[in-house]
Amino acid sequence: MALRTIRIFRGTAGNGTFVDYQVEVEEGNVVLDAVLKVQAQLAPDLAVRWNCKAGKCGSCSAEINGLPRLMCMTRMTLFPPDRPVTIAPLKAFPLIKDLVTDVSINYHIARQIPPLRLRPPGPDGIRRMTMDDIERAREFRQCIECFLCQNVCHVLRDHPENWALFFGPRWMVRLAELEMHPLDDDDRRNFLKEKAGVGYCNITKCCTEVCPAEIRITDNAIIPLKERVADLHYDPFRWLLDRLRGKRPIPRPEERVEKAAAS
Repeated sequence: MALRTIRIFRGTAGNGTFVDYQVEVEEGNVVLDAVLKVQAQLAPDLAVRWNCKAGKCGSCSAEINGLPRLMCMTRMTLFPPDRPVTIAPLKAFPLIKDLVTDVSINYHIARQIPPLRLRPPGPDGIRRMTMDDIERAREFRQCIECFLCQNVCHVLRDHPENWALFFGPRWMVRLAELEMHPLDDDDRRNFLKEKAGVGYCNITKCCTEVCPAEIRITDNAIIPLKERVADLHYDPFRWLLDRLRGKRPIPRPEERVEKAAAS
């Protein structure tokens, strides 16, 4: 065993500081092991959220030496033994106490997403899908809702006011899962543009880099959703075709004046 220094944020929003603790760390220990030893031996009032300790529940998210990670999947051997391991709460969410943050806004967002709407079955009463269709969306179902991607997304992290405008990468993954479901019969493209705010993502891929489930959030979820929205709203050929079909009537002169004045 080796004596290691664990530097943990203690306190509440606007009234907290980092405190150093020294605990014995055994071979194979992860950061969560060290934090739980601090809680058991030195600071019984330490607030920390965890559950499965197997990288499947997403509960123990934190910022470890400045990088958003799961404490249960981060080995202590990743860090120099002669330096403190600094553990802080997720920055993008309101702080409750110590390492526990309020992530409930995510569940509010989840309730707004249109659910799966199954298309009618075939003539024989059976709905069928191919393995290729299943594989396309399988990746998205690996999400454990650790919300590390939400935390690291600079659109939300650096601009809290954007929570009302942009759902964030985790919910782009959920929307991609629904949009690419082979049996889904809903069209969420207007929802993606007007409500979910997919246009706010500028594709820095920071969400992909921190995903513990290794979901390619940007490439496989967000970019395809952006393309679908662009096809509907910004494709000039589609715009012209819709106008010829009468789906996009030419605005009256007074409407153009009112729109220009409003902008």
